[in-house]
Amino acid sequence: MFVSNRALGKLSLERIRRDVFSNWQNFFFLSLGAFIMAFGFRVFFYPNNIAPGGISGLSLIVLKYLSISPGLLLQIMNLPLLVLGFYNLGRFKFLIRTSYVVLLSNTFIDLFGLITPVGGISEDLLLNALFGGVASGIGFGLVLRAQGNSGGTGVLSRVLQLKTGWPISQIYILTDGTIILLLGLFFGWENALYSMVALFVAGLATDYALEGPSIVRMVLIVTKNPKDVASVLHETLRIGVTRWDAEGTYNEEASNVLMCTVMRSDVDRLSDLVAKVDAKAFVVVTQGHNARGGILGKNKSAKVLEVAEQTKAQEVKELEF
Repeated sequence: MFVSNRALGKLSLERIRRDVFSNWQNFFFLSLGAFIMAFGFRVFFYPNNIAPGGISGLSLIVLKYLSISPGLLLQIMNLPLLVLGFYNLGRFKFLIRTSYVVLLSNTFIDLFGLITPVGGISEDLLLNALFGGVASGIGFGLVLRAQGNSGGTGVLSRVLQLKTGWPISQIYILTDGTIILLLGLFFGWENALYSMVALFVAGLATDYALEGPSIVRMVLIVTKNPKDVASVLHETLRIGVTRWDAEGTYNEEASNVLMCTVMRSDVDRLSDLVAKVDAKAFVVVTQGHNARGGILGKNKSAKVLEVAEQTKAQEVKELEF
């Protein structure tokens, strides 16, 4: 197929604009993640000798016997891991983004030391574990969302996964668990227990930062009246519905399964609509983190819009009555 040079030029320019925007967006999230991680470490973890494992936990042990700024120490400890990641995890693309996050976060750590209280903002270990875990988890999640890496034992764990084939979760448990055990030996087992709390909270916060709030619900409907159920969902909620044939294993009766996605706020309304059409329908609602595409969500036909408005007007009349 013939494509003019002008068309190719437009495509190339559009791609360049998209890549530049994507890179700026990624580096914004890398910077924000580094800032939040540094805040969590300096304000909550460092003054209280707790950490959710990782190289930050090792640095607390070293800082107990060595007088050096924590940011500089973390920078030095990350250097061999950056070299390891360079040869095993993407070379320059890995090196640029990871070095950027490591350098920026460690710089922020020392800067926070100049403007925050030496002993932190609270002496309560539980509060420090909770808020430190939230901060480090959200920061780390933003870095991962921008296709970056925060360095530390995350690099080591990823390399070990590639070399050994072990699940990454087991490697994290091994590395972080060992470091938390060392924290218990040097700072007491109470600190180690709070470090485990911080590790758990950080994991939850990381998932939330990566996936966002679960506002989408996926609905499975087993019904013998698929056309009527699908029609009312089309006309009232303006959503697309997918159907496939099914058969019950207990009574071997033919049935149909409908699948659709709705916003969390529409779940109750969907259940009521299905019950009015088919009181015997079996409805299962599950969580979903993201939904893209669809027909009715983008291209609402005039007929669907008209029916939906009529249905809405009827509901208002019923409420007024």
